[in-house]
Amino acid sequence: MSATPASPKLARSAGLIGAATMTSRILGLVREQVMAYLFGAGNAVDAFNVAFRIPNLVRDLFAEGAMSAAFVPTFTTYLARDGKPAAWRLGSNVLNALFAVTFVLVVLGIVFAEPLVRVLAGDYAEVPGKFELTVELTRVMLPFLTLVALAAACMGMLNSLDRYFLPALAPALFNVASITTTVMAVPVLMWMGLPTIYAMALGVLTGGLAQLLVQWPALRREGFRHQAVLDPAEPGLRQVLLLMGPGTLGLAATQVNVFVNTWLATSEGTGAVSWLGYAFRLMYLPLGIFGVSIATASLPAISRRAAAGDLTGMRDTVSSSLAMMLTLNVPATIGLIVLAHPIVSLLFERGQFTAADTAATAGALVAYAVGLTGYSVVKIAAPTFYALGESRTPVLVSVLSVLTNAALNILLVRKFGYRGLALGTSLTALLNAGLLMLLLRRRLDGLHMRHLSSVLIRVGIASATMGVAAWGLDRELHVWMPGTALPIQIARVGLAIGGALLALGASLKVLRVTEFTGVVSSVVGRLRRTRDERQ
Repeated sequence: MSATPASPKLARSAGLIGAATMTSRILGLVREQVMAYLFGAGNAVDAFNVAFRIPNLVRDLFAEGAMSAAFVPTFTTYLARDGKPAAWRLGSNVLNALFAVTFVLVVLGIVFAEPLVRVLAGDYAEVPGKFELTVELTRVMLPFLTLVALAAACMGMLNSLDRYFLPALAPALFNVASITTTVMAVPVLMWMGLPTIYAMALGVLTGGLAQLLVQWPALRREGFRHQAVLDPAEPGLRQVLLLMGPGTLGLAATQVNVFVNTWLATSEGTGAVSWLGYAFRLMYLPLGIFGVSIATASLPAISRRAAAGDLTGMRDTVSSSLAMMLTLNVPATIGLIVLAHPIVSLLFERGQFTAADTAATAGALVAYAVGLTGYSVVKIAAPTFYALGESRTPVLVSVLSVLTNAALNILLVRKFGYRGLALGTSLTALLNAGLLMLLLRRRLDGLHMRHLSSVLIRVGIASATMGVAAWGLDRELHVWMPGTALPIQIARVGLAIGGALLALGASLKVLRVTEFTGVVSSVVGRLRRTRDERQ
């Protein structure tokens, strides 16, 4: 089967989303740095992470995961078949239904917060005040679910209209609002005699509101006017709900696995939940920039081709997306593994975050990085099944993955402690991705596997070269530039990453990996156009 080069439009869209997502993820790291500096990795941060896990888990399963995978193909079909007025009515119907459902979930969560936390972190009761703090933080942050569900629906509508930059940038507003609120609220809470970790919880709420409000003007410019309609009999809404039900399970593997990790980590002592949380956030940086960006850019195109019954076009788009994703995520995996310790030290080791916390977080990051490519493949493969109207396949694969993850983590936590939880999740992500790819290949009558295998081999060689360069540079730089001062750390990590990227770029060029040059050309072109527009 012939190779299909990456679509220029897909590369441009993915590059645009990647730039916005990079901004958001960098600000997300700043948010984590603020939390690490102010609170370290002690009992308060453990309580916050578990409390945030509850609305965040439901958000990932219900709002941003299954809802997006079900809503974007349906909304895209309405746009192509019935025009904007019908699509706007569907959008209003979905927004109103999301508000009603999540409002009920939030109220139930607030009422039953104590038993929810007891199921997830019952061991916290052994530390005086830790369990009670987790319960109260959960109640404060639960309304975040409603805010982010509505924001995800707005994002889906804008993406269906080929508007990617602002929706991808919206999470950056979440981080800006969250950081600002946290910094401003800490002294106020200290003056009031309340736990300062509440500042992080308040930041979550203001961030969720900002993420929603920033997208609303863009929708209005496209012609959207919210309608007070809630019609369960509307075919479009029923289609979304029918896909969301199994879709919640189909996209659940990573989130449920993180939930299982959190539950097991609460018995690993103070700091384990926090170390895993910091490491997972760092792993999510390349996943968001590369994996999510490519998946977001490709889903509307895949949905349009599915609606037209164009399997050849779907096969080409999915194959191009996967090739581009491999080109970016395999090097990111090697880079995170090789430079885990210096990166964590540079980003977090100050204030209440100690050298022991750095070592523990770096160990978890190495284990999480193993599954980076698997997480990214799932972001592309699972929504493709929903675009085809086939939700059963990812459901079955997800259920198998969840069961496998639980078994692996129970075994690995005994041998490797909290690091075994991260490793088990990564191995499960790779299994989930492999099974979905096998079944998707059959469904689409192929996926240009010869080309994808060639890309993987060449990118693997280039990434290995990059990894050796990064490892060698890091060792030599510690000899030439010893010390722990922040400027020295920045110089060491910057030079190591810079040298590694040069080695990677040269290797990919020699090996003729066109997907990499396509993305680079797209980003450079976008930057030049932005510069010209400003002049």
